[in-house]
Amino acid sequence: MAYRYIALLDTTAAPQAAHAVEATDRLNRLRMRQCLRTRHCTVHVSEQTPFIALHGQGLLIGHVFSRSGEPLTQESQFPRFQSSSQLCRYILENCWGAYLVVLPDPEHDGRITVLRDPEGGMPCIHHLENGSGFIASDIELPLCAGRYQKRIDWDSILHRLIHPDIKTARTGLAGIQELLPGTRLVVHGTRLTLHTAWSPWDFLTGKLRHASIEDAAEAVRTAIDMVVNAWARTDRSILLELSGGLDSSVVGAALLGSDARVFCCTLTTPVPGADERHYANQIAALLDAPIDVETMGLESTLHDSAPAAGLPTPRVGMLQHITDTIMENARQRHGAASFFSGGGGDTVFCYLTSAAPAADAFQQMGLAGAFHTLRDLAGLHQCTIWKAGRLTLRKLMRPPGSPCNAMIEFISPGLANCLLEHHPWCDMPDTASPGDRERVFALAATHVYRDSAPRGRQAHLRLPLLSQPVMEATLRVPSWMWIAGARNRAVARLAFADRLPPEILARRSKGSFIGFVGALYARHRSRLRDYLLDGCLHSHGLLDAPAVQRFIDSDLPPRDRTFGRLLDLYAVENWIRHQT
Repeated sequence: MAYRYIALLDTTAAPQAAHAVEATDRLNRLRMRQCLRTRHCTVHVSEQTPFIALHGQGLLIGHVFSRSGEPLTQESQFPRFQSSSQLCRYILENCWGAYLVVLPDPEHDGRITVLRDPEGGMPCIHHLENGSGFIASDIELPLCAGRYQKRIDWDSILHRLIHPDIKTARTGLAGIQELLPGTRLVVHGTRLTLHTAWSPWDFLTGKLRHASIEDAAEAVRTAIDMVVNAWARTDRSILLELSGGLDSSVVGAALLGSDARVFCCTLTTPVPGADERHYANQIAALLDAPIDVETMGLESTLHDSAPAAGLPTPRVGMLQHITDTIMENARQRHGAASFFSGGGGDTVFCYLTSAAPAADAFQQMGLAGAFHTLRDLAGLHQCTIWKAGRLTLRKLMRPPGSPCNAMIEFISPGLANCLLEHHPWCDMPDTASPGDRERVFALAATHVYRDSAPRGRQAHLRLPLLSQPVMEATLRVPSWMWIAGARNRAVARLAFADRLPPEILARRSKGSFIGFVGALYARHRSRLRDYLLDGCLHSHGLLDAPAVQRFIDSDLPPRDRTFGRLLDLYAVENWIRHQT
């Protein structure tokens, strides 16, 4: 079982004894041990969840490492500080990992500070009403403790439907907020204040940037090696999820020489387009590790994909459910303690498909300095340098766009103007360049990854490429270096050029599951129509029912991928039905 904890809060008065005893008894039956008790805060963690007491100041829950990869397990490894904010700042600047810091303030009665790690490896939701509430890893714990009853937040569901690619603090459950990665929460009585404690923008300044691609590659390689090996030493047995692409291959290459037991798994489909065995086998051979090749079946139905317990927001679609089931079965078969994935690699390795890198180079170095980047851009996209120049000029002249595009297909017309809610990383400085804007917006979007992989609730899901040290190392690399030599993710390729097999090193793309998703839609389209038109989204007026029926009843136009949108609506409908 992955991390589980709950902090019960009563910040305006001492909790009623009977109420507190009943909650403690219920949590004890779940084998949740009490590890902190103050006047206003009681914290319980599962037997499998590590924690460190911090000099009487509070707790650090989860796994935390020094910047050299040394595990930190004793309070003596942390200095004493006079304030909670100083301790949080020290941890952010000198440590990394999957953790939550809970700090009751002895100097201010009823004030509690909570910090979530920047990579989001430790889940965190919270609820506070009239000074009473909780902070927890999942919704099942406060339900069991009698601290919450489920209610759907329909406004949040509408936002999720129209803006599916961005996570905000609101969840799909009324009154439940998520503490976003890198955010510090201060609860004082009935008041709740949020602070952005870690932001990617702090690493995008000129004085922190690498001056050469060689220096950049060395820094990126060092960070990835350190993070991957720190997690490998912690977990000891790993299921490496291999997609055949560069990102998961880099994670595999970083495991070379590790003492951990490594097992590999790759997926194929009964329709063409996603068979990556040729490339996945090369990484497995490099690690001398066994590899399972699993075929994703089309027989999955719309009614066998109950979402994992504890997820407060609908994210798991049919494809994610099938993948999740296969990977969890493989992990159990091999007895692995964790999943290792290359998720987020495209983002941290600055896989931009626009002219933004050349626009950044022009802003930083002028036309003469940006000429090489224009040539790289033209080579990367197989166009003339003149076209690359026109696209770069257009990018420079265009005002900043939205962090994500609204998706209004099949939404009731009167509701389609739902505004995008705030994400703290999207607060960009006035001097932000086009490429840096696109990089940070994409990085904010990676926060949905863990929600769409609920296997992380059964065992640890490690995303090394989204760890704090790797994010910081890659953000310090100017966007134009990532397309050097007309190759995408050029810095990562250079960093692992001596380890990766030549065929993988030279790959520019990888297989796609779009054909498989289309086959799933074709197989289940009639049931999908009935499921949506008889469902909760329709009954609450969120769906454009005639548009849904027209599309499903019509022949699918060539290369039309709108069916993916309907499967996403199914994922939301499916989650809602399982909340009662």
